[in-house]
Amino acid sequence: MRTNPITIEALEILDAIDRRGSFAKAAEELNKATSALSYGVQKLEEQLDITVFQRQGRRSVLTPAGRLILDEGRKIINSTTMLAEKAKEVATGWEPRLRIAVESTLNYPLFFQVLAEFMNNHESLEVDVCESVLSGGWDALEQDRVDLIVGSPGPVPLQKGYRAVSIDQSDMVPVIAAHHPLARLANNSEALKAALPNIRRVVTHDTSTVSIARSTGLSMGKQILYVQTADQKIEALLAGLGIGNLPRQRIQGFLKNEKLIELDVGTSNLENFIAWKISNKGKALHAIVQCLTSEKW
Repeated sequence: MRTNPITIEALEILDAIDRRGSFAKAAEELNKATSALSYGVQKLEEQLDITVFQRQGRRSVLTPAGRLILDEGRKIINSTTMLAEKAKEVATGWEPRLRIAVESTLNYPLFFQVLAEFMNNHESLEVDVCESVLSGGWDALEQDRVDLIVGSPGPVPLQKGYRAVSIDQSDMVPVIAAHHPLARLANNSEALKAALPNIRRVVTHDTSTVSIARSTGLSMGKQILYVQTADQKIEALLAGLGIGNLPRQRIQGFLKNEKLIELDVGTSNLENFIAWKISNKGKALHAIVQCLTSEKW
């Protein structure tokens, strides 16, 4: 089998020469003799039957073929560097990837602020974030589709081997669009109570695939519009498609500018949790849990 002439060492030589502009400066950076670099480039050119560098004055400039090799080769260099770092982390107990399910009603700006700071300190860590609703987060954790759930509402399933930390109680606000025909009843509790059975509910689908699907707040009624995410629910309510409960912190701006009107039917509070399996001993998991639980949600 023929050996591939494009080795990591060859790519590092091309990279250094291109950045430094000469064989001599590249040799100094790589702590090699200039002749060793010249031999490496010459060998690469002979085996590929192409010209990689051409002289322009005192500088060595890549040919189009050489530029192609280097541009693609730099991706390989970066990948192998990350691979080495991940291997070191795994060897010391740091998992290379974290899968996190975030409840749709969570304070997203705060979550991603915490995540940004965490990832800045662990640049090689790969993080996969998905959205969950109600029982969906607990399902995903049980089925090992995620390593961590953030903001999933209680109660915490028993005898599943979970470690759960309570983080807040979501202030869920029943709202209707200001232009909805029945928005005039928002502060008339008696008239609103009588009208409620005939007003369409906008409900976010429980993402559970195994457990019995749950619903909370204004979920009972003759007409229901199901949506997939909290953002879709917000847009549906703004469009006047019905009524529904939303976390106050997610719609504060719409309440302030009166695009959404709070209904006088009382608010509901859900206790939310960060949870993971006790058997998961990953250092990255426990490090991000510490960051998340130290915040005031």
